Amino acid sequence: MKKLMTTLMAVVFAITANAQSFNVGTSTTNKDCFGNQTTTHRNQYGQTTGTSTSSTDCFGNTTTTHRDRYGSTIGTSTTSTDYFGNTTTTHRDSYGNTTGTTRSNTDYFGNTNTTYSNPYGKSTGTSTTSTDYFGNTTTTYRNQYGLTEGTSTSSTDYFGNRNTEQRSNNSNTTIWSW
Repeated sequence: MKKLMTTLMAVVFAITANAQSFNVGTSTTNKDCFGNQTTTHRNQYGQTTGTSTSSTDCFGNTTTTHRDRYGSTIGTSTTSTDYFGNTTTTHRDSYGNTTGTTRSNTDYFGNTNTTYSNPYGKSTGTSTTSTDYFGNTTTTYRNQYGLTEGTSTSSTDYFGNRNTEQRSNNSNTTIWSW
């Protein structure tokens, strides 16, 4: 039965992977003069769904507070970087419980490979980010079966503000980096 369910899920994901791509949201990131970042997340209709505010301490660790559209804290993310430049992000809910982790490393070509895990350490998906000559990035998200779920495309304007458009193979799915 379990094998049948796995096969059926793979077929559904394969069909979804070949389906139309839907705009599921955008985000805009601004930096203040202290280097703190505020990202505003919007749905496909342009309505604000939440914000993420990041600050970096003297050790290079980044703490991000995620808030819903009403300003209530819904979770935090803490990112640390090791000696080799690999990053580990721990995501927590509003009560401080770990909800998952994200581990990223950059290869020789400058592509960033990320693995997402649930609180129990099981992989829930991966993403690969590449940067073009102009500094624009494209991220491809894959589920735990390796099938593409969606993409994010980011560009930075003259003032250093970052704009991201997210597209999903499923119109009911959102792809947020945290």
